[in-house]
Amino acid sequence: MTTKWIFLTVALLLLASPIFAQTPGGGGGFDLNLPAAYLAMGIASGLCGLGQGKAVASASEAMARNPGAQAGIRFALILGLVLIESLALYTLVITFVARYVPNVLAK
Repeated sequence: MTTKWIFLTVALLLLASPIFAQTPGGGGGFDLNLPAAYLAMGIASGLCGLGQGKAVASASEAMARNPGAQAGIRFALILGLVLIESLALYTLVITFVARYVPNVLAK
């Protein structure tokens, strides 16, 4: 068990080291936009998954309790899933913007 944690820690440190690499021009400071955007994308995706799971579970329970209202429940479920997924898509767009905006401003 200890070997597993040591290997995981070393792998994590090796994978995180390119974040602190020097820029090709040799100048410029350390920009936190990109790691922060990736962290935001991870958090948004995780919370979207939790929200979608809760929505599907609640809709399934509601359909089981009242089979006559399946059409309305299904419509509300699909609309809710679309709105929940839009959060992840907006965060993905922000991630791409954070990735390319510093390059545009540097030129």
